[in-house]
Amino acid sequence: MSCTLGEVKNRADLIIYWGGNPAECHPRHFTKYTIMQKGKYVPNGRKGRTMVLVDIRETPSAKAADLFLQVRPAKDFETLTILRALVKGRRVDAAAVAETGLTLEQLEDLAHRMKTCRFGVLFFGMGLSMTRGKHMNSAAALTLAAELNAFTKFVTMPMRGHGNVTGADVVMRYTTAYPFGVSLSRGYPRFNPGEFSTIDLLVRGDVDATLVLGADPGATMPQPAIDHMARTPTIVLDPKVTHSSRLARVHITTAATGITAPGTVYRMDEVPLPLRPPLAGPYPTDEDVLKRIVAAVKQKPAWDPAGVGVPASAGAGRGPAEAGTPTPDGSRGCV
Repeated sequence: MSCTLGEVKNRADLIIYWGGNPAECHPRHFTKYTIMQKGKYVPNGRKGRTMVLVDIRETPSAKAADLFLQVRPAKDFETLTILRALVKGRRVDAAAVAETGLTLEQLEDLAHRMKTCRFGVLFFGMGLSMTRGKHMNSAAALTLAAELNAFTKFVTMPMRGHGNVTGADVVMRYTTAYPFGVSLSRGYPRFNPGEFSTIDLLVRGDVDATLVLGADPGATMPQPAIDHMARTPTIVLDPKVTHSSRLARVHITTAATGITAPGTVYRMDEVPLPLRPPLAGPYPTDEDVLKRIVAAVKQKPAWDPAGVGVPASAGAGRGPAEAGTPTPDGSRGCV
């Protein structure tokens, strides 16, 4: 149900942004990949495309939209569910429609546009995925796109926030089969968003140590999660000083990938982009630091709760105890 941004540029005649503000957050998205570009099958460029913006408030992106739909806050899931029903030709309850802040005519018009376009794409942002409902909202958007393929070609893609967020998801997916919300505390991957998601673990206080790599949760996460990071040991690996490093107990300065260190980043459509550093720097890479940490952990004796004696090799690489369950030294796991 996804595609590359090149396919969007060359084929999409209906572009929907839901819960995002690309005019300010992704300023090159309009001009490089979506509404302004002339594509192989959309030779007229902007004149051959229809842009729809769905959000709880009018943002600068609304000026570029052909159709702006203002839904009520925390009613994204209901709106998506009603659209799924309309796409299938089902009758919907008038009271349920009224709760969304939209009219039945507006929703029927959007459903008709989605069913009759040649190639449609739904870009959804944090206004959908990080509000009430969270991953259930994202699941509803993905299901809607899947069901639209019974009528036309329709895809969906998240609007990523920070650099290389897609890369983290891709690596997690090909190593554990899941993109996020993964627990390895039992020695094998378990996927359960809401229980094992980073924000939820921090807000509940289920962990007593945090390792931050290539991110700045201190600038973006809810305040209860930030407060818990400040109360407990937090280690940050980053080339620069961030909000997270200011509250961390340990900050290790690492090389800047793509500037003084090689690496690979993934575009939001999961296209890998190799990086070649033009400069040399004095700092180690994230990989070097993590390898040294892993080597040091392997030198520690294995956790032996029964006191029967476990060979040192058996404990190498073993994951922490179940999150929230104290180990003999009093720790409850790390996120």
